[in-house]
Amino acid sequence: MDNDIAERTKKEIDMMEIVFKVLTIKDKDKQLALDFFDMASNYFKDSKFFLDKQDYIRAFEAVVISWSYIDAGIKADFFEVPKNLKKYFTS
Repeated sequence: MDNDIAERTKKEIDMMEIVFKVLTIKDKDKQLALDFFDMASNYFKDSKFFLDKQDYIRAFEAVVISWSYIDAGIKADFFEVPKNLKKYFTS
């Protein structure tokens, strides 16, 4: 089971690595958009920190929270991701 959690966590972190490389911040309510981005980015950094410590549960939690901020930001029209990545989000 631990191996499954580790693999899933790495997979999610790899996907979010791609998202952060291609995500664009729109001008709509720029400061709030930047706040959302900062929170997502900080949680993503935390996920990689926990992954390095082999704390897979906390790493997974942090990457999911990061994803949630990006997802909410897309829904609020703060962020844009390429069409091929939109299927990973609820917006």
